[in-house]
Amino acid sequence: MDQTARQDVHGALPDGLGQAIRRTGDDIAAVLDGVPDTTGAVPGSRWTVGEAAAHLALANELMADLALGTRRPYGDGTPQSLAAANEQSLAVFGERRAEPLAAMITEQAARCVDALAATADGPAPVTPLGPMDRSVLASYLLTHMLGHGYDLARALRRPHMVDARRATLCVPFMLSVMPAVADASAVAGLTARYTIRLRGGGAFGVDVADGAVRVAPEPLDRPDCTILIEPVAFLLIALGRRNPWAAMARGQILATGRKPWLAPRFPALFVAP
Repeated sequence: MDQTARQDVHGALPDGLGQAIRRTGDDIAAVLDGVPDTTGAVPGSRWTVGEAAAHLALANELMADLALGTRRPYGDGTPQSLAAANEQSLAVFGERRAEPLAAMITEQAARCVDALAATADGPAPVTPLGPMDRSVLASYLLTHMLGHGYDLARALRRPHMVDARRATLCVPFMLSVMPAVADASAVAGLTARYTIRLRGGGAFGVDVADGAVRVAPEPLDRPDCTILIEPVAFLLIALGRRNPWAAMARGQILATGRKPWLAPRFPALFVAP
């Protein structure tokens, strides 16, 4: 990622990130617009449309509170605990209608961007994944909204809002969380050096050794495998929304280097947060 990017007009955020969050909220509201029945299933999920939208609304509110410095316990950072916290929050929040949920999603997304700007000089917000730089928290919010927004669009057979620019803005969060969500059984015994290049969107490195994952914000020297991937495919694969083999078959992924066969193994090294 370009570390010298201009600051977003909404505060100390990378250029365009605040605007992307607001637009994504508006796009999700458009997906929900006029939906009379939210009891339909979301593909690949146990949630209904109403439950997924309610989760998004609650998560945006949580992120806005965290941006303001409010301490809100929400699991212990593991995927299992986050899933349990999600179910608990839905159990006590009864709203499932499309219109009020759409309004809450957009309002809380904007509130989070405003909060990040208003507290730009304050301490790092404490999130369910630990203390997090404001730009990373904003990237986290965008990533989360795009993942569930994509699900809602698929469920309602409407165009999704994931594009290359927004997917690239999700990379700072991805880099911050990769070591924490590495699958211990998948990385055990593996030694591999990856460089990941997003088409038109920068590059980063991932070093797997001694049962741990180390991430660098720049390409690695002498990687075993270099993966060139379209940003949208990268994000959706990382979030478990797209099959990597299907993306490879469509020409969205190209692997080179001394050990290109390591490429299909890369997504399985992580559990989606």
